[in-house]
Amino acid sequence: MDKQYYVYIMSSISGVLYVGITSNLKRRVNEHKEGLIKGFTKRYRVKKLVYHESTTDVEVALNREKEIKKWGREKKLALVRSESNFERSL
Repeated sequence: MDKQYYVYIMSSISGVLYVGITSNLKRRVNEHKEGLIKGFTKRYRVKKLVYHESTTDVEVALNREKEIKKWGREKKLALVRSESNFERSL
């Protein structure tokens, strides 16, 4: 089985958005929720997974993360809204 890479967006209660990449989505989301990652996500309490997509190609994932990070807030929110049925409890 090919390794999966995930590009994800997380949000804080106040609406701060964070875009990241990982090969283990469940572990990474838990690290954010528990505040185990120093820096931006811990400081702004970014704890809710609101979007993710996956690929088996790490280069595709890295490029997609960079692409989304360049977007403005509204475009990121539109992406999240496009997956309006996204309900994951990882």
